[in-house]
Amino acid sequence: MNDREETRGGERRKAGAVRFGIDHASGRLVLGSFSIGMPRSRIARVALGMALIFCGVLGFLPILGFWMLPLGFLVLSHDLPFARRLRRRLAVWWHRRRKPAG
Repeated sequence: MNDREETRGGERRKAGAVRFGIDHASGRLVLGSFSIGMPRSRIARVALGMALIFCGVLGFLPILGFWMLPLGFLVLSHDLPFARRLRRRLAVWWHRRRKPAG
């Protein structure tokens, strides 16, 4: 099997898996089967992430929601190392928690 065939198999596995995060190839935020465009500018991404977190804190108000908090941290995790570490720790914890005992 050559490298090209291995890559194709990996692409098939990735396409079937549910992903959450930023796709670095296309620069889009991927939430399962949904994909949202992200700003190319680092400053705009950080501003968007901070705005989502701020609005998420005000989630008790109509229209705004607490769902904005994790989305804001996900956007920030692309550019800020502390948010990236928190996201990675959460992903590892979640994977270990869902893994069957044995």
